[in-house]
Amino acid sequence: MGKTTSAVENDAVDAIMADWARERPELDPSTLAVFGRLPRLVAQQRIIQNVNYKEHGLSLASFDVLANLRRSGAPHRKTAGELASSSMLTTGGITFRLDRMEEQGLIERVRTPSDRRVVYAQLTAQGKKVIDEIIEKHFETQQKMLGGLSPDETRKLAALLRKAESSINEYADHIANSVE
Repeated sequence: MGKTTSAVENDAVDAIMADWARERPELDPSTLAVFGRLPRLVAQQRIIQNVNYKEHGLSLASFDVLANLRRSGAPHRKTAGELASSSMLTTGGITFRLDRMEEQGLIERVRTPSDRRVVYAQLTAQGKKVIDEIIEKHFETQQKMLGGLSPDETRKLAALLRKAESSINEYADHIANSVE
């Protein structure tokens, strides 16, 4: 494995903060300690997780759709709109993804007899097998990525991130309301 970085070592974000402190000492760049690291963490996490997805011929978006269907409970199906509202994809992005996943035999499209306009994406037996394999590796990999944190630290970090998300959402609402 590569070099392990201790939690007390300075990183690139610390260097950026030090640069700002030197160049503009009247500013408080402390928020960079959070916002500078989040995109770096997400990017690295995606690189690592993509290895698991690619083993099964999937992308992050395909994994997201399969996981979304699997966790929805039997019969493991949703409309494209339902999938879009509970994921990070648009309805158009979902439709494109579903076409590919249908070709791979991971989902099938099912119409309801009562309203033939409604089309569901439903996991096939193969799709369920694939997501059940990948999700085990997915959570195991996440555990390993956070291996430098104790279970208590992980819980505290999750709680702080939830609180930060709420704070950001409140501020976004404030901005949206002041623009109207």
